[in-house]
Amino acid sequence: MSENLYELLASRFPTDRSRPCFLLSDGRAISYGELEAGAAHVAGRLAAEGVQPGDRVALQAEKSAETIMAYLGVLKAGAVYLPLNSAYTQAEVDYFLGDAEPAVFVTDPPAWVAEARAHPPLATAVPRAADDLASLIYTSGTTGRSKGAMLSHGALAANALALHQAWGFTPDDVLLHALPIFHVHGLFVALHCALLSGCPMVWLPKFTDAEVLKGLERATVMMGVPTFYTRLLGNPEFTRERAVGVRVFICGSAPLLPSTFAEFEARTGQRILERYGMSEAVIITSNPLAGERLAGSVGYPLPGVELRIGGGADTGVIEIRGPSVFSGYWRMPDKTAEEFTADGFFITGDVGRRDPDGRVWISGRAKDLIISGGYNVYPKEVELVLDELPGVTESAVIGCPHPDFGEGVVAVVQGQGDEAAMIAEARRQLAAYKAPKRIVFVDELPRNAMGKVQKNLLRQRYERLFEA
Repeated sequence: MSENLYELLASRFPTDRSRPCFLLSDGRAISYGELEAGAAHVAGRLAAEGVQPGDRVALQAEKSAETIMAYLGVLKAGAVYLPLNSAYTQAEVDYFLGDAEPAVFVTDPPAWVAEARAHPPLATAVPRAADDLASLIYTSGTTGRSKGAMLSHGALAANALALHQAWGFTPDDVLLHALPIFHVHGLFVALHCALLSGCPMVWLPKFTDAEVLKGLERATVMMGVPTFYTRLLGNPEFTRERAVGVRVFICGSAPLLPSTFAEFEARTGQRILERYGMSEAVIITSNPLAGERLAGSVGYPLPGVELRIGGGADTGVIEIRGPSVFSGYWRMPDKTAEEFTADGFFITGDVGRRDPDGRVWISGRAKDLIISGGYNVYPKEVELVLDELPGVTESAVIGCPHPDFGEGVVAVVQGQGDEAAMIAEARRQLAAYKAPKRIVFVDELPRNAMGKVQKNLLRQRYERLFEA
C-alpha cells in the first residue's frame, strides 16, 4: 500500500469538490476541485519532463494558491519538495541549489502551473513508502551553514493527523492563513490541518491588520506568530466582538510573552493556544484544546512523541523520539549522528523542563545559555523579569565577552527606561549573577521571517561592549 502523503490529504478533500479551498482577498474563491486538477497537471508535467521519484523540486516565490498546487503536484509525482524563502539573496539560493541539486527550480508558480495544464494530468499518485523523502526543509543556519532536514511522507502524515485531532478540526472550520508557506508553520502545520478537514482557508498573502480583521469575520481558527497577536492588540479595532467567531487562536514559531497572553485574554476572553515545534519534527507539544492553557508553557507532548530532559536534570536540553521526527540532515551523516543519542532520541538544542504533570516549559536554546563567572544563566528567566518592567516592550538577553566573568549578561531592550534602576530591580528579583550587567535600548529587535529574535546578530553587534 502506498504511503504517499498526497493520497492521505486528497482522501480528505470534500466529496463536493466545488467547495472552496482558498478564499482570496480579492473576493475570488478557488475550489478543492481546482486545487486537485492543478496538482494533477503539475504531476503530469513533472513526469513528462523526466522528474523521477526522489528528485528534488525547488520553489522560491511569493505566496499563492498555485504554489500549493505545485507542492501537492510534487508530492503526487513522488518527488521531494524544497521551499525557499522568497527573501533569500542570490548567493543564498545558489548555496541551496548547489546542495540539494534539484531537477526543477520554480520561481513563478502561477505561470508554471498554467503551462502545466498543457500536459495530461497524472491520474494516480506515484507510490511512496512511509520513510521515503517528501520534503527538504533548510534550517535557518544561525550557527554554521544551513542544514537540510529530511522529512518523510510518514513523518509529515503522522504529525498532520495528530494536530488535526488535537486541535479539533472539522469540515465546518474556516482557517485564517496569513503565514508564509516556505516555512513548516504555514506549509505543514496550518495547510495540512485545513486540507485534512476539507475546510476553506481565508488565504492572505501576508499579515495586514485590515485583511486579518476582515478575515476574522469568517474564520473559526487562526494560526500565527506572536507578532500577529501583538499587532492585533495594538489595533483598537480588534475587539472582543471581532474574535467571537473564532474557536481557537494558535501561536508558535517564537515564544509568546506572558504579557501578550494576559492582554489577549483580557481583550477577547480567550486564551491563546501556544505550541512548540521545529523544522526537524514539525510540532512536538501543544497546550490542550479543552483544558488549562498556561502562559509560558508549551503544553504536553503530542500523542506518539516521547520527550525527555537530557542528563536527567530538572532543566536541560530537550530530547525527542517519535514518528514525526525527521530522518536526518541531507548529505550530512556525521552531523546527523551527532544530533541523535544512541537510543534514537533527537537532541533538539532547546533547553526546558517538565512539570510533575508533564507540561513542558522552554527556557531557550542551549547555544543561548550564558556562563557568567562559572554560573549558568538561562536568558528566558531574566527576560521574564525585564519584560514586566514599565517601558519595556520586549527584551532579549545575551552573553557578551567579559574580561572578568568570561561572559557578561547583557539585556537588549525594545523600549525605554533607566538602565541603573532596571538593573537594580532585576537584582532584587534574581540572584546577582543572573542580573544584567548592562542594558542597551533599541527601537526594534532584529527578527527572522517567523518573528524569532536573532540573538546571533545581537551577540555580534555587542561583542565589544565590555572592552572599555
